[in-house]
Amino acid sequence: MPTAVLTDRERTAVQAYLRLLHTVRAALGDEGGGGRDAGSSGPPHDRLPPVVPPAVLAEAERALADAGLTGNEEEFFRLLHSWCPGA
Repeated sequence: MPTAVLTDRERTAVQAYLRLLHTVRAALGDEGGGGRDAGSSGPPHDRLPPVVPPAVLAEAERALADAGLTGNEEEFFRLLHSWCPGA
């Protein structure tokens, strides 16, 4: 499979997305994204939604816009998959 060569802006967008993904997973309390704390006895929807810092979201949005990928999720995820297949 050919390796994609990302521009600096595309690479920044992918990195911002990965930081956002890791932040959300950490807020959920696990790496699998199951949405339950280890000590929680109720269903996941009984908890308050996790809060992701606005700066993390803004960084990802800004990076996508700078790379010209706003509204072009298909292209973005193609780049993401080619650069970081496990994400």
